[in-house]
Amino acid sequence: MGRRWLVTGASRGLGREIARAAVDAGDTVMATARSADAVRNALEGGHDRLHTLALDITDADAAHAVAAETVARLGAIDVLVNNAGYAELGFFETIADAAVRRQFEVNLFGTMNVARAVVPYMRQRRSGLIVTISSVSGLVSNAGGAVYSASKFAVEGWMEGFSQELAPLGVRSLLVEPGMLRTDFMDQTSARFGTIDIPDYAEAVAQYRAFVDGANGNQPGDPQRLAARIVALASQEDVPARLVFGDDARQRAGAKLDQLRVEVAAE
Repeated sequence: MGRRWLVTGASRGLGREIARAAVDAGDTVMATARSADAVRNALEGGHDRLHTLALDITDADAAHAVAAETVARLGAIDVLVNNAGYAELGFFETIADAAVRRQFEVNLFGTMNVARAVVPYMRQRRSGLIVTISSVSGLVSNAGGAVYSASKFAVEGWMEGFSQELAPLGVRSLLVEPGMLRTDFMDQTSARFGTIDIPDYAEAVAQYRAFVDGANGNQPGDPQRLAARIVALASQEDVPARLVFGDDARQRAGAKLDQLRVEVAAE
């Protein structure tokens, strides 16, 4: 019998590719997004092993309902992919407080909502894998990405500790830290920018916006390759704690490690 997956943010990007890859591998998938129609349209040519439900991850009650419905339909949840999220980009002082809080509401607290809803079923069976889609920006921050990185740093810290709490109960964890993937993550459907004009930052912000616009659609990472890697890892008994994916991600993470070694060694 194949594995049974629950994937959030499956209407586009990496979430869509993971859902497709899992079905192609012979598994059964409950694919979710804020709009069930959007998921169905994104995964047209569906399969009897592909199911869809609407889920806004910021709604804790909805997360519990979707988890229960998924178990009722599929029998269990073997793999949870916490993928839904977006990027609040721009220099910190140009981003309104409400936007910062919304970033955390989705990327951190929404992801926690889904985990809270699903993990009790995994604990009961003493089995399961939680795949949390983070980012290399959860390891390394940069000018223009402070708020997004903050939300992903928080996800990293939470899952690093939570995974150790779950391990004795048979529930495994994989943090995925991609570099830049060729998805729509950097266009207006997933990325937002600060709305406060501050002259001191104007030139730097303009350069950063130009970088994002130029990178959108030209990112080096292949989301289909990453999706296939995640599906392959889900079938293994021993899963690494982290998957740093992409040359750019490995380069950034490696440079951070080198810097930390120097700083830790300094007297």
